[in-house]
Amino acid sequence: MFETVLIANRGEIALRIARTCREMGIRVVAVYSTEDEDSAVVRFADEAVRIGPADAKQSYLLIPAVIEAAKKTGAQAIHPGYGFLSEDPDFAEICAQDDVKFIGPSGSTMQELADKSRTRALMRDAGVPVLPGSTEPLDDWKDAKELADEIGYPVLLKAVAGGGGRGIGLARDAAELRGVYRETRSQAQALFGDGRVYLERFVERVRHIEVQVLCDAYGNGVHLGERDCSLQRRRQKLVEESPAPGLPPGVATKMGELAVQGALAVGYEGAGTFEFVVDEHGAFHLIEVNCRLQVEHPVTEMVTGFDLVAEQLKVAAGEPLSIRQQDVEFRGTAIEGRINAENPALGFVPTPGVLETFEPAGGPFVRVDSHGFPGMTISPAYDSLLAKLIVWAPDRERAIARFRRAIGEFHIAGHGVSSTASFLSDIVDRPVFRNAEHHTNSVEQLQQRPDGTH
Repeated sequence: MFETVLIANRGEIALRIARTCREMGIRVVAVYSTEDEDSAVVRFADEAVRIGPADAKQSYLLIPAVIEAAKKTGAQAIHPGYGFLSEDPDFAEICAQDDVKFIGPSGSTMQELADKSRTRALMRDAGVPVLPGSTEPLDDWKDAKELADEIGYPVLLKAVAGGGGRGIGLARDAAELRGVYRETRSQAQALFGDGRVYLERFVERVRHIEVQVLCDAYGNGVHLGERDCSLQRRRQKLVEESPAPGLPPGVATKMGELAVQGALAVGYEGAGTFEFVVDEHGAFHLIEVNCRLQVEHPVTEMVTGFDLVAEQLKVAAGEPLSIRQQDVEFRGTAIEGRINAENPALGFVPTPGVLETFEPAGGPFVRVDSHGFPGMTISPAYDSLLAKLIVWAPDRERAIARFRRAIGEFHIAGHGVSSTASFLSDIVDRPVFRNAEHHTNSVEQLQQRPDGTH
């Protein structure tokens, strides 16, 4: 096992990874920007290295600075968390060249799966169902129209290099397609530096279900069940739970089996997530593969009892999987809510500022992953995620009750600072969620006024 691990990230995920490292007897190195000098993970780490200014491009995304920090501190491995460099194949390759272990899949595997159209082709060949659409980037809007006419409208145009719900355009008919094609290409170039797009059929009223997989370097793989991530705003997840409620019998098991099948087909190593859409009849199709730890990984940990970061570290250190599929047991229901420093009433606009009060929830079977503390500055330079509330209960009804009780205990205040806590409490109490009838457009519909506006 590694003696020292550098965490190339910030916020709640950096602190969460550091805690598992500490439990495993691994020395923790944090990196930080000038904006994060007083952050929770810097206080917690055994050693911390400043790598640049607040601008992430000059700090958390600056590969030479991260590699230099690893060399300076004697770190044998780098855990990228999620976001920033976590799915950068060039970073993984540079780590290998500098004899520092990247905790995640190889650069070549990430390179293939980063190309969403290539992923579709690979998974289709591996027997994993994908939505009708293109398996190559589209050269012209006329190619998009020809394919859309063939598979039927509505269709989505998606950035080949996209992720996080960005770089996506919806065309409901041929009249909209040309403009959506051009706009999506432009967004893709601006967001990802890659203007290529592909097309797939858009299915209304779908559930967003993802499967957690773990694979080692010896061809072994398991899945740790599924998570329902259907409650979203602007394709950004708000509430996640495991197991996914209301799926037809056998659907979750089949998705898990096919996710492992797809992962092993591409030589995947480490923790990864296969994301599916499931329609009202239980038909499911893969939409993408995330080559990293997910924000919502705690719900899987709560229902399986496995520490995903610990498993990542073991696999990266060259150990074979100690988990067999028959070892995985699912108990109860876990629900996670993302508490962001945002104002839901104003379209979830971020609300940076200084936290004057930060009192998280507690009680039985309640977990809070957060980097917040009184006096902390919430910077506009980074993601607005402040805390994740995760609860467990023997069944879904009690899990919802526990979630609402716990989120009501949160006290977050600061000049100009708002949070999504009360919004989450309201949304999980709605009949559409309680009855497991929610889908990816439910939040927008619930926020809609009688005149159709938001």
